[in-house]
Amino acid sequence: MRIFLTGATGFIGSAVVPELLAAGHSVVGVTRSDDGVAVLEKAGVTPYRGTLEDPEGLRAGAEAADAVIHLAFDHDFSRFVENCEKDRRVIAALGAALEGSSRPLLITSGTGLGSGHHGELAREDVTNFDHPNPRIASEQAAEALLARGVNVSVVRLPQVHDTRRQGLIAPLIETARAKGVSAYVGEGKNLWPAGHLSDVARLYRLAIERAEAGARYHAVGEAGISARAIAEALGRGMKLPVASIAPEKAAEHFGWMAGFVGLDFPASNAITREKLGWTPTGPSLLSDLDAAHYG
Repeated sequence: MRIFLTGATGFIGSAVVPELLAAGHSVVGVTRSDDGVAVLEKAGVTPYRGTLEDPEGLRAGAEAADAVIHLAFDHDFSRFVENCEKDRRVIAALGAALEGSSRPLLITSGTGLGSGHHGELAREDVTNFDHPNPRIASEQAAEALLARGVNVSVVRLPQVHDTRRQGLIAPLIETARAKGVSAYVGEGKNLWPAGHLSDVARLYRLAIERAEAGARYHAVGEAGISARAIAEALGRGMKLPVASIAPEKAAEHFGWMAGFVGLDFPASNAITREKLGWTPTGPSLLSDLDAAHYG
């Protein structure tokens, strides 16, 4: 297939590209910079100039594709609600390019949206459209496209990691460095799911090849790692003390991350494994944190 890929030069996209190419697909990768063009050309990808701020430009690129994978997201979490709405508009535009055909669109959201209540195990066959997480906008956009007959499916991401990056744990590292302590909230029993980058990249390929309209997949290698265990790993790696922060002090200590650090959102991968024959084999989150270079 000729696959149109947004976020092609990003952390996950740069791992999805070789996975797709090795399987015999051709890739048209979206980039906004000259440096991105050079990186994509070197990787054997056809560059396409585009930005999330120009959904109609992305729509034009998608119109010539056999399939679309949408990975790009603006990770400025100080403008999270605004960026989620931007994602809604992009998904709508990409879907419009495929409407009236069976060509698949694979979008991205988060595992927490498969949980009915805080702390409840997230499942692929659950979508909580009343979820307070603004990222629900992405799945609402997908649902609207499904109603119009677009072949859209969803990959829900946990904390995606290797030894270089670890999702929302990356800003925790910066906070620990700035504060001189690696911290968690309360007892630190809340759980975060995780998936190794190599496993996540393989899942995107399997999902776009299956092209099952309405399917949701969880890119989860580990159902949940406690916040305390994560903080302790960061403490070991950065040679910092580890401490509990009272919930009422979380905003003062963590800043904008305070809305995330206390979240308890374990996630299942049972349906994903069964449907796609996907078996995670990458290193664990804690082993990657222990092997990371903190500089």
